[in-house]
Amino acid sequence: MTQTLTTTDITSLPRIARGKVRDIYAIDDQRLLLIATDRLSAFDVILPTPVPDKGRVLTEISRFWFHKLAHILPNHLTEENPTDFVRPDEAVQVIGRSMVVRRLTPLPVEAVVRGYLAGSGWNDYRRTGSVCGIALPAGLQLAQELPQPLFTPSTKAAVGAHDENISFQTAEKLLGAERAAQVLDMSLALYREAAAWARARGIIIADTKFEFGTDENGTLYLIDEALTPDSSRFWPLDQYQAGSQPPSFDKQFVRDWLEASGWNKTPPAPELPADIIQKTADKYREAARKLQQDL
Repeated sequence: MTQTLTTTDITSLPRIARGKVRDIYAIDDQRLLLIATDRLSAFDVILPTPVPDKGRVLTEISRFWFHKLAHILPNHLTEENPTDFVRPDEAVQVIGRSMVVRRLTPLPVEAVVRGYLAGSGWNDYRRTGSVCGIALPAGLQLAQELPQPLFTPSTKAAVGAHDENISFQTAEKLLGAERAAQVLDMSLALYREAAAWARARGIIIADTKFEFGTDENGTLYLIDEALTPDSSRFWPLDQYQAGSQPPSFDKQFVRDWLEASGWNKTPPAPELPADIIQKTADKYREAARKLQQDL
């Protein structure tokens, strides 16, 4: 049965953070409980209208990718049952939409990989002929596949603030040259394998955003979420054509409606129409189904 969860209230554990989508609780010094709510954000603003079951779908997709890509880089999953750490009456808030994860130190940089020219990358290219300072050939079209995937890091903004693109040189200053190079290599390797898997199942992953953390020994882990419609731009392969904006498997319905509404992209955001929410929920579920197909 579809149930919508916008705010968690787990009193058996201390809540340590509330993000745009996820609420984070401390289990102990070594583990966290991550709960994906049905909150939806766009343009870095949390919207007032939730998407039913979105948190469950995000968790399902992330779990799938964490297992699929674990041979490239370890991730923060512990595989423990979240209901073992909350009271029985709180289980409804965690079943299907939560993960028990290792408590790691997040890196202060988000790792964005762009395989196609879209979104802010397309706008940047039209203005400057480059994306995040990386020069590209002239004459590229909207949604065109790039000659090779680009690593374009950004800072991690607080809730309500906007992420800011940074140069690789700035990432090196924040992370150190060796760590920055490792993050670049891992990001591209994760993207390439995931993009090939998804394409074979009819989905183009145009771009995505990874987050990484380290343990006490400095080992790098993939954390947060992985290759979901919230952190990525998914397009249907059978409707893709360079030069036009492809339809989407992610929250593009929401972005398009908000752009047309005249909203100034600062809080508070307007309520979303029921049909936009339904289309978005349907696309999230379709993406989850397609990605997990055996061919």
